[in-house]
Formats: sequence, C-alpha cells, structure tokens
Amino acid sequence: MAATTEPAPTRVRVEALDALRGFALCGIIFVNIPQTMGMAATLASVPEGLRLLVFGKFYPIFYLLFGLGFGLFLRSAVRRSASPRVPVVRRLLALSVFGALHHLLQPGEVLLPFAVTGLVVLLPLSYAPARVSLAVGSVLTVGGVLIGVGGFGVLPGLFALGFALAQAGFAESLEHRVKGVAVAAVVLVLLAVLAYLVAVGVQGELAGRWFGLLYSMFGAGAYAAVFLVALRTPVGPVLAQVFAPLGRMALTNYLTATVLFVVLGSAVGLRGSAEWTTAALLGAGILAMQALWSRWWLHRFDYGPMEWLWRTITYWRRIPLCRETTA
Repeated sequence: MAATTEPAPTRVRVEALDALRGFALCGIIFVNIPQTMGMAATLASVPEGLRLLVFGKFYPIFYLLFGLGFGLFLRSAVRRSASPRVPVVRRLLALSVFGALHHLLQPGEVLLPFAVTGLVVLLPLSYAPARVSLAVGSVLTVGGVLIGVGGFGVLPGLFALGFALAQAGFAESLEHRVKGVAVAAVVLVLLAVLAYLVAVGVQGELAGRWFGLLYSMFGAGAYAAVFLVALRTPVGPVLAQVFAPLGRMALTNYLTATVLFVVLGSAVGLRGSAEWTTAALLGAGILAMQALWSRWWLHRFDYGPMEWLWRTITYWRRIPLCRETTA
C-alpha cells in the first residue's frame, strides 16, 4: 500500500535512478562482450574509442547505484519488518547464488562480488550514520585507486558512498539538485580531461595506472551527472521511456544479455576474434531488443522475471507478478 500512496515526485526520482541504471547497463554490455568472448587479450588491442569512452566508465555507475539501492531497500525493509536485516541478508544471499550460476557463463561477472561486498561492507554500515558511511566510502575508494588494480578495487568504496547518498536522502532531494548536478557534471568533465592528459604524459607504470583509474572514475561521474541533467531537459521524457524500463529490469537484462551474446557471439565467430564491429552490432541489437521487450513486459507485469524471483526470495513469500487493473 505504501508504494501506491507515495507522492508523485518520489516516483519520478526513482524513475530517474532506474533510467540511470539502464544507461549504465547499455555501456556494460560493450565491456562484457569482448571480455567474455576473449577479444580483449590486452588493453592495447582494444579500439581506441571503446577504450577511452567505454571501458571503466559504466561499472562505477553501477557500483554506486547498487549501494544507493541497498540504502533505499533497507529503508523500505525497516517499514515492513521488525527485523529488517533478515530480508536484506536473504536478498544478498540470493544474489550470490545468481552470481555463482552466472559465473559459469561469464567468468569475472559482478553479481557474486556484489553480494559478498554487500554482506561484508554494507551490512555493517547499516548500523552506522551517514557520516561514517561517507568516511568509510571515501577511504576505501581512495585506497582502491591507490592500489591501482581497477575494476573491483573501487567496488567496496563506491558501494559505501552510494549507501551514504541514500542515508543522506539524495534520492528524495534529486529533483531539487539539478543545478548542483549540472555544476558537478562540468567539474567532473574537466577533471576527467585533466586526469587523461596526466595519464598519457606521466612517467611510470604505477602512476599511469593511478591517473588512468582517476580518468575512468571522473568519466563515470561525468556520464552519470550529464545523464541526470539531461533527464530534466525536453529530451528527458524520451530518455526515461527508453532507459527506465531497462533499468527496472536490470537483473533480468544483465543475465539474459550474457546468454544471448555467448550463444550468438559463438555462432558468428566472435570468440577469440578481433571482429569489433560485429561485437558492437551484436551489443546494440541485444540492447534494442531488451529495450522493446522491457517496455512491453512492464506494461503487463510489475517486475521483471528475475526481479520477481529475487523479491519473492527476499520476502520469503510469493509476490504477485501481474499488474493489477482497475475498473
């Protein structure tokens, strides 16, 4: 009942986060295809545009949104249950099972690390105030950059920072932060350009990795901020219609994309090849199909198939799937 009595602005804000998640999902597939199909043996073999504009720019958005989503879910669980962390633990354990199974198709996938990091980092932080989450997230993120491993190295920190945003009410105030987000977008773009220039000019492999990671992090932040600002422009409704359904069914789309590009990619000879154009066309085709299918599905059902299963396990009861109609 609470979901149906929320004020309209809250639903709009959630849609903005769903759209941002869908936008991130669109970038992730162009990373997952070459990595899973063994196309990116070395970073130097990756086309320049893909390496500079895509690699490392979308997973950080996903990391931050997962931490933010964890905070929003915990808040909902507190309203629904006297023991809110019980469904939280079930939710993360279920995600770990999904991830372990998904790992059979896509080694290096993110769901299992998400679940483990949620249990190790986010669950303890659920007892702490926002300022502690912010401090822990900042330290872990800086540490992840300094050790220079990239990828999962910044995962714990961005999870904690996303959770701190949820604790601080970022989702509730997003509608009123457009100017602030726009300023952040400009600053992040400038920082990304500066980090890139330093990364290509600095001496030393480790220093180059540090600034390369900073370039990816600032680039991811710039993408997210620019996208959120774009949602408040005249093209915003179109962006929301395309990306929000993808984001609402992110788990379903993430898993089914792997099945599709592993099967279809193998069929067209992508495995171990350098057919980057074919890989790009395959990714774009899968996304187009998922955008249409997600929109069609959510007109008829409240949740995506995997989201429904995840929610059913989380609350340990059967959740209605079909969208209720009114007379």
